[in-house]
Amino acid sequence: MKLTAFSDFGLRALLVLASSDRPNWPSAELAAKLDVSRDHLIKVLQRLAAGGYVQTMRGAGGGVRLLVQPTAIRLGDVLTWLEDEQALVECFREDGGHCVLTGFCALRPRLDRARHAFYAEMNTSTLADCINPALRRFVQSNDTVA
Repeated sequence: MKLTAFSDFGLRALLVLASSDRPNWPSAELAAKLDVSRDHLIKVLQRLAAGGYVQTMRGAGGGVRLLVQPTAIRLGDVLTWLEDEQALVECFREDGGHCVLTGFCALRPRLDRARHAFYAEMNTSTLADCINPALRRFVQSNDTVA
């Protein structure tokens, strides 16, 4: 299973926010720290805000901050939220997709079970479980990946 860049950026942003002592991060600084496009990151942050994971604030002193304690953010739940509109395969699309095997394919239920097992396994961990001293040092440093 491959996650979208959207979900990857979302997880990375949550990791930085959870590892930081700062009250909030301007989106430009967060994008630079993560070495990702600010425009793309803003879309990700908007999705995370809609899910109640972060709060975004505009203007001077604005930015983004974690709204939920890292111990309460289950990785499978956040991935399910971020991947919501992405079909694993064509037949998982909301409109049913276009697959000539739909209706007699025995692969779809197996893929569906595997997808559910993946999210269930990810839900055995929280965001807090992924925070370590090396990550905290990186987040606290003035270094960026660029």
